Amino acid sequence: MTTHEYDVVVVGAGTSGCYAAATVARAGYDVVVVERKTESEAGHIACGDALKGADAFPEAIPKSKIQSAFTNTDVDHGRFEIPQEDTVLDIPVPGELAVIDRWEYGRLIIEGANEAGAEFHYDTVVQDVMQADDGQVAGVRGKRTGDVVTYDADVVVDAAGSLSILQDKADLERATFDTNVNYSQFCSAYREIVEVDEPVEWSDALVFKPTERAAGYLWYFPRTETEINAGLGFQMTEEPMQLVEDLKRDLRSRPEFQGAEVTDKLGAALPTRRPYDSAVAPGFVAVGDAAGHVNPTTGGGIAGAAYAGKYAAEQAIDAIEDGDVGEAALWEYNERVMEHFGGRYAALDVYNILSTAVDVDDLMGLMAALPGENLAEALYEGSTSFGLRLKLKAAIKSFGYWGQIYDFYKTKNVADDLLSHYEDYPSSPEAFEMWQSRRDDIMEDVYATTGADPKY
Repeated sequence: MTTHEYDVVVVGAGTSGCYAAATVARAGYDVVVVERKTESEAGHIACGDALKGADAFPEAIPKSKIQSAFTNTDVDHGRFEIPQEDTVLDIPVPGELAVIDRWEYGRLIIEGANEAGAEFHYDTVVQDVMQADDGQVAGVRGKRTGDVVTYDADVVVDAAGSLSILQDKADLERATFDTNVNYSQFCSAYREIVEVDEPVEWSDALVFKPTERAAGYLWYFPRTETEINAGLGFQMTEEPMQLVEDLKRDLRSRPEFQGAEVTDKLGAALPTRRPYDSAVAPGFVAVGDAAGHVNPTTGGGIAGAAYAGKYAAEQAIDAIEDGDVGEAALWEYNERVMEHFGGRYAALDVYNILSTAVDVDDLMGLMAALPGENLAEALYEGSTSFGLRLKLKAAIKSFGYWGQIYDFYKTKNVADDLLSHYEDYPSSPEAFEMWQSRRDDIMEDVYATTGADPKY
């Protein structure tokens, strides 16, 4: 058995893992990223390739380093196809957008973290978490190219993705770390890279379309005018192969894809839930998908994951320097995540919950009835204004959907209450239980308002 010692060990070479490692390395500390894939496959991750917040990345890996992976920076809106209403909605998307080549981006962030001073150990499958008698995480154990290997570290950063094995193996019951996690709060995603002969007419848009069978959506995101990321996301409770067939059938029905060539296929799991209430435990921090750091309405999470990696690394460095890597010493990481995007994502999850309690056709009718700017706010910002002007515009367009409009209005109010509560996220673990109790009271209002079954 081989034992390695580092200040920080990062499990997973995705966005959050690479930005965490680069941040630690630039501060002069020893850090290793352990990655289960081979060096040639590392960075090859199933993704929609759409990037919101393309103008904002931490400096640990300069944006100039990854710029070449931004293959389409002309996208500026969402195009929602609603067959039930025989309509297409063009909805503005706030902030800078881009579509990327995710594999190239993956290679570049690994290269950037390596240049910052991080080590990478490929072909390393983590199988267990090492903990002291008091519960403090002290490292990980696994196999590297078939040999047993251990990594001792002051802090372990879990960047291992959705439903992380580290969280299954670690005993986190004595910590505040969120263990209220199950597979129904996640979705499966599948995508193909499709090359077409002629430029698509919607190369400046992110195209969305509801699936036929269940709550979920198809997407068509143009990497270039002739290279399209075509995929779908659906709850893990649904039958995957039937839904993948929905995508294939839709591809066959679209004239722009006649004679197209599929060059890559890949699937993955991702969160469709609020961020973890707490993503820290003694000696342990979770980031990115492993902590639910994804917009639950769109599945987008690249920029947030990068910042989560930065925040986790900076807090780990402070804790190591102070000689205390306990839960309280790492707590500020939670605060920074909730302030930056966590509260907004939790509010967005309210609309996800609403979608589980309404008929798909009614939901599509509601989308068609609401003005695009307000839908954009709801989908990306977690709240939307709903004043007299909106009510009048919606009333004119929405005969037959007034009940759904009213339900959306009530849902918007409880989402606002939740967002406001997240703005008061506690500054220490001592106040955490009281904060959770009040949040859970608001969630009872969410379920009563939407008629949905409890999600958590």
